[in-house]
Amino acid sequence: MTRSLFFLVLVAPLILWAQSGTIRGFVYEKQSEEPIIFANIFLEGTDLGVVSDDNGYFIIPNVPLGNYKLKASFIGYNDSEQVVNISLDNLLITTKIFLTTQSITLQNVTVNAEREEQKKQVNTGVIKLTSKSINKLPSVGGEADIAQFLQVLPGVIFTGDQGGQLYIRGGAPIHNKVLLDGMTIYSPFHSIGFFSVFDTDIIKKADVYTGGFGAQYGGRISSIMDIKTRDGNKKRLTGKFSMNTFGSKFLLEGPVFSSDSSTFSNSFLLSAKSSYLDKTSKYFYSYVDTVGLPYSFSDFYGKLSFFSQNGSKINLYGFGFNDNVNYTDLTNLGWTTYGFGSNIVLVPSSAKMLIEGKMSYSKYDISQQDVGEPVNNSNIDGFNIGLNFLYFISKKHELKYGVEVLGYTTELYFRNAISALIEEQDHSTEFAAYFHYKFNDNNRFIIEPSLRLQNYTSLGETSLEPRLGLKYNVNEKFRLKSSFGKFSQNLMATSSERDVVNLFSGFLSSTNSLPEYFQGNEVQSSLQKSTHYIVGLEYEIGSYIDLNLEGYIKDFSQLIAENKNQVFDDTPEFENQPDFLKKEFIVEKGVASGFDVLIKYVDNRLNIWSVYSYGLIEREDELQVYNPHYDRRHNFNLVFSYLIDKAKTWEFSLRWNYGSGFPFTKTQAYYEELNLYNELDEDINLSNGDLGILYSDLNSGRLPDYHRLDLSIKKTYSFTTFNILEITLGVTNCYNRNNIFYYDRVNAVRVNQLPIIPSIGLNWKF
Repeated sequence: MTRSLFFLVLVAPLILWAQSGTIRGFVYEKQSEEPIIFANIFLEGTDLGVVSDDNGYFIIPNVPLGNYKLKASFIGYNDSEQVVNISLDNLLITTKIFLTTQSITLQNVTVNAEREEQKKQVNTGVIKLTSKSINKLPSVGGEADIAQFLQVLPGVIFTGDQGGQLYIRGGAPIHNKVLLDGMTIYSPFHSIGFFSVFDTDIIKKADVYTGGFGAQYGGRISSIMDIKTRDGNKKRLTGKFSMNTFGSKFLLEGPVFSSDSSTFSNSFLLSAKSSYLDKTSKYFYSYVDTVGLPYSFSDFYGKLSFFSQNGSKINLYGFGFNDNVNYTDLTNLGWTTYGFGSNIVLVPSSAKMLIEGKMSYSKYDISQQDVGEPVNNSNIDGFNIGLNFLYFISKKHELKYGVEVLGYTTELYFRNAISALIEEQDHSTEFAAYFHYKFNDNNRFIIEPSLRLQNYTSLGETSLEPRLGLKYNVNEKFRLKSSFGKFSQNLMATSSERDVVNLFSGFLSSTNSLPEYFQGNEVQSSLQKSTHYIVGLEYEIGSYIDLNLEGYIKDFSQLIAENKNQVFDDTPEFENQPDFLKKEFIVEKGVASGFDVLIKYVDNRLNIWSVYSYGLIEREDELQVYNPHYDRRHNFNLVFSYLIDKAKTWEFSLRWNYGSGFPFTKTQAYYEELNLYNELDEDINLSNGDLGILYSDLNSGRLPDYHRLDLSIKKTYSFTTFNILEITLGVTNCYNRNNIFYYDRVNAVRVNQLPIIPSIGLNWKF
């Protein structure tokens, strides 16, 4: 008896110590019940705390038995607190936290959500955006857009006002994956480079990974843009109507139907926008082109959301986007895309886990015809299904794993630079599995190893892709970080070298027209591959200034590109010619290296972004080493926004961009190109030949530097809490800089990008 009692006395404390509980839940904005991301949740008097995720979800595992005060805070909201009790009878506590907007904004904010999140995540090569940050830019055409904000991010290069293509740390547009609620968007930007297909007001967050992204993402070798939309207001019907000289927009959201049940809620969100610039420009901007600017587009997005009491939810969504460009006497282009899908979030009743699922289908069609030339067209349609599991092992250990299945069909009908027809149809199936482990040693060391297994079933190839992220918090204000990763992709793109406005981009999943050898080595894979290396630091300079510096190398060990050196058809007639002169596609390799500097100043009324990027991009084929046309060495952006009055009803915004000149191929001479195809019937002494152009070395010249200043001023009238009017005046290209668009070699005419363009916009929120 004595021995048993002694054993009980000895072991009981250990048993009690071993017992621990879990606190989990969601953080919502009280007025709309929208989730709040990056809110700080902690137990007062302990070192136990976390940051809410994309769903507003948080979990604090391994909480010792006892009574605690659970607190939540987020900038711009009043703090919330509640008492919780972890006991042997109550080891799992599930709660909801509602934060209310502050009536008086604090004048001195020394800690913000972004800084807290930086301490807990590696975050190399990533910028996290919200609709609020996007709206800090000058509103081109009276409407802020994510396309305009992406252009100011570190490592991002855009080629001009027209075309809408982004090049991220050395990668081509096809090397960037854009996700909308988990669905791949194949054409995210409209032909006029100011606008994307996404409505800024429905964006909950947009994570832009310029490199070194984790194993949960795959199928691209350069960058990821992951956009997630809001769920819609669950409390009341609300919306927004916008009208400006470029177009108009309508947004409506609210509960689908009223529900008094405490266990169930719902919401809907509808967004539609349309451009009528091709019509209004005839009157407002006739000095640009008397026939009007040739751009028109329309976008639609709809979403239904259903929520359970414990935070589980299901979303159903659909979209339709289209774009049209008609350059008189030059080219006509149009594309359309639509899709639908669903994603779910499940909160198991007793597990320290979060389950996310997605499934979707989308289709994209594009066609273009230059005057006097055959039609080029391409389409891609496919599906993707994915399942992710996030398991919170303990305060220091977190595991995320999942699977993904993707399939798509591509069709391409395209004539290349020598008018050879490329006609291909193919189907691709991809299967992927990944795991991502995170170790956080009390916010000192953060280690994130991950591994992705990407199987390209249709090709019979498998890519094993290890990745690693590291962060060391030297102190509260200074952090070092680095990442490494291997990446692959199957999807390819092609564009017309004869297209003076370079708008057409066709898709294909693979090709049979590849050379057997590259630089003396057998080509054993049809995949494009890269390896990323990133190092950087973060430094909080005082209460309001943040510095982020990153250096990177992207080693593109294999690229598949349209053969710009092709001079022969790939037919038996030319079987003795080398592959690199007759194959429609070739193998290349390349390296992109550089560094990015971002300095941010943010206080209660002033917001400044200063971004400088240096980059060097080289490509190598069988014949030469060259710089691609988007090799911009120097790029600088200054973004400035200021709330002029204390009531914050007047806001002034400025953006200035400078970029050094892009490479281009010089014209050496012109000659008469005789038509010798009809050898017996053609009299070369009497007939006129075509104009032939003798080019210099590929991209051996540099275009003039690019720079542009945009300004806007916004006045806000708040009639009631839910009735707000905004009037925005903007000017794009304020000092009317003549930035080159392209050069018409045949007519020896320089064509510039858009001149000074004033605009006015009205936004009514209700």
